[in-house]
Amino acid sequence: MIRVLVVEDEPIAADAHAVYVNRVPGFTVAGQVGTAAEALRQLETGDVDLVLLDMNLPDRHGLDVVRAMRTAGHHADVIAVTSARDLAVVRAAVSQGIVQYLLKPFVFATLRDKLERYQEYRSQLSGSGPLAGQHQVDRLLATLRSPDPGNLPKGMSEESLDAVSHAMRVAPAGMSANEVAGVLGASRVTARRYLEYLADVGLASRHARYRGTGRPEVEYRWLG
Repeated sequence: MIRVLVVEDEPIAADAHAVYVNRVPGFTVAGQVGTAAEALRQLETGDVDLVLLDMNLPDRHGLDVVRAMRTAGHHADVIAVTSARDLAVVRAAVSQGIVQYLLKPFVFATLRDKLERYQEYRSQLSGSGPLAGQHQVDRLLATLRSPDPGNLPKGMSEESLDAVSHAMRVAPAGMSANEVAGVLGASRVTARRYLEYLADVGLASRHARYRGTGRPEVEYRWLG
């Protein structure tokens, strides 16, 4: 179970974020606080794996909280939450090692996507021993990456892409275009188009599935 500390000074938003976190399998809210000071005190307990951190707290900026965390030896990962569209803040967040960046306002599906990607990222880090090569490094870093909706091919929608991605993530054994089409209530051609896109951008892999005689079926497995 991944324990999440929700740090948000707006009570309504904080309650919503906590409800969202608890709705995602494998995650639980370890605490809910509204200031930087409370967050740092909560981190002293050592029972936090991930911080859902508002960048604009009343007593301290979120980036200062991250710096204070690292200085104190707290290794919990951070997802930054902010309504600011400031590139300087984004650059600073990346330089501080923040694993995800989430813009307000957001819906449950958006946070779920971030959390599921983070969960997969952690699972890949849980092993030991040396990396197999560059491909494993690339796959690990790609886990936290979302497809860019601004670069989607014509006729593809972000909502449908999210739906296909979610179906793939919960089917680690892989799915065919027919199976994805059945889950989504879409045509096989449509499902295959989204699956091929995910494979082309490095978030899914293609495999031959042999079932009896005849031509093998293409199976797609989630990598992102």
